[in-house]
Amino acid sequence: MRFGTWIPSYCYPDLSYDRVQNEVRDFSVKANGLGIDLFVIDHLLHAPGLYGMPWLEPMATITYASALAPDVKVGNAILVAPLRDPVLLAKEVATLDYLTGGRYIFGVGPGWYGPEFEAVGFSVKERGKRTDEIIHCVRRLLTEENVSHKGRFYEFDDITIQPRPPKMPELWVSGGSRIPDPDYSDVPELAEGVLNRILDADLWLSRCSGSQEWIKRDWAQVQQALRDQGRPDDDVDFGVCQFTHVVDTDDREKALAIQKPFFESVMGTHRSFEHLQECYLLGSVDDIVERLVDLKNAGLKYALIGPVSDDLEQLDLINEKLRPALG
Repeated sequence: MRFGTWIPSYCYPDLSYDRVQNEVRDFSVKANGLGIDLFVIDHLLHAPGLYGMPWLEPMATITYASALAPDVKVGNAILVAPLRDPVLLAKEVATLDYLTGGRYIFGVGPGWYGPEFEAVGFSVKERGKRTDEIIHCVRRLLTEENVSHKGRFYEFDDITIQPRPPKMPELWVSGGSRIPDPDYSDVPELAEGVLNRILDADLWLSRCSGSQEWIKRDWAQVQQALRDQGRPDDDVDFGVCQFTHVVDTDDREKALAIQKPFFESVMGTHRSFEHLQECYLLGSVDDIVERLVDLKNAGLKYALIGPVSDDLEQLDLINEKLRPALG
């Protein structure tokens, strides 16, 4: 079982230089000492449908963190690919691969928050097709010379990225069923376009805004699609991304009372606390471990567990209370 965490690069209302250093520098150094991989979340703007605050810019954050954590893997989980130009993105990925000595993981997704797409000049309705085209372009730019492309959204001629990585970085793709929200285009199912994107990746990182049973149902659908293509079930790995705030107690109600303000700070109050409990790792340590073990039994290979707090003690609790249960 591979194990990672999100850097809590939250843009708190009282954000200061000192707090950013604690969030990124101190957190990265501590995670490296514990042997826990590091990832960053991406939102260009504050996306209140899911979150109570925005994040720091991900590519700069993970570059900085990678220098502080030289012994673990680092990556994007997940980069909103369609907000970016494919040639520039390929150059950034190649540079990160070299700076990290091949430790970088390229995780992408289509995003979902409409105003972010409008801010860079197009509609959220194009996000899926743009994501597929960007992945195609970046993959070619990182593995070929003199690349030309004329697609629906992007066009370039005779481009060679230098230096190119010795091999294509590991590609992770997110997506999947999400508990519906009437204000956004949520669907409680694994869309065909998302499924096809997953089948072309190294790992599927399941969305943490769906229910436990839906995650397992989506994974079963991925496995069946692999079989239909004559591929082994493990040709694509299964990962889960999740938020938590670990409270060292076996008292569920006590844990929830402590967790609620931390979750509402990061997630906002757009969704009810009952909704959050269905999506995320809340409750006692035993409650959280039970959910993780259930996913492990379903085939989970990578657990990415991020705290809804920049309290460094959360890393110790995640490492001591949750990680051992996954082996």
